[in-house]
Amino acid sequence: MAWLEYLLPLIFLFPLAATAVIVLALRNLHDARVHSPFDAHPLKEPGQSLRDRLDRAFAGLFLDGALGPIVVLAPLVYGMGRMLFADQQNWIEWALYGALSTLLVLVFCLLLIRDFQRIRRLKLGLACELAVGQELERLIRPEGHPYFVFHDVPGDGRSLDHVAVTPHGIFVVETRARPPALSTGGQEDNRVVVEATRLRFPGWNERAPMHRTREAARWLATWLERQVGEAVPVKGVLALPGWRVEEAGATDDLLVVNGEDLARRLSESSQGEIDTALHDAAIVALRQRASLASPPPAA
Repeated sequence: MAWLEYLLPLIFLFPLAATAVIVLALRNLHDARVHSPFDAHPLKEPGQSLRDRLDRAFAGLFLDGALGPIVVLAPLVYGMGRMLFADQQNWIEWALYGALSTLLVLVFCLLLIRDFQRIRRLKLGLACELAVGQELERLIRPEGHPYFVFHDVPGDGRSLDHVAVTPHGIFVVETRARPPALSTGGQEDNRVVVEATRLRFPGWNERAPMHRTREAARWLATWLERQVGEAVPVKGVLALPGWRVEEAGATDDLLVVNGEDLARRLSESSQGEIDTALHDAAIVALRQRASLASPPPAA
């Protein structure tokens, strides 16, 4: 029976299949998320959403790196089995097995390159998040100075990086990581010009970061008004760690900073005094919101 020549070589693939099952079972072995021992909600640090994405990126790298050799070897192992059971050697068929293995090598090489680039971007973003979070911690004072900082607050489908509550306003701080550009002389150029609706980096422009920060501030102001029953002054802050910010055409509704003097800038940026009752009500609402495990759908 000729079909047995194609069925019996599958026996040689069983060890590879068993190894692949073990790899799939171990891909989520490392989970860095921790939960509170008091109410079991996830504990959050600055850049927690990026930490979670970085964990998933490393899991993807492990999966591609471990499954790659298994999948690449499968056509060759099957081909060697065919050579044992086949009555006649078909060199075109063996060439196809070799070509398939070569194609799979290229595919997994591209996947690994993608994983490395993703991890590199996420690590840069996490470093910027941590730098901004550390700067925001300087706002925190004893009870006589009611400053509060929340990290990774669930928003309208995605997390708000930081929310700072001060006696003179609430600030939504969004962080964006961008590697510095290189000038024609090979020197780093980290100058960014802020205009009304766009950021002019050396060699390119971006509108999305400013638009996203304004959207986050508007959403938080609307949500807080529903929670506390009155309007709350909320201002958006866009942090670009490592960049030299030139506010040529900046507007008053959005503050763009490099993050190094963020605590001082927020302390000096007044939107009007907030009475104690409104201040405390906003903190209670944000505490409840920040304890959510994941961003709920937009209301």
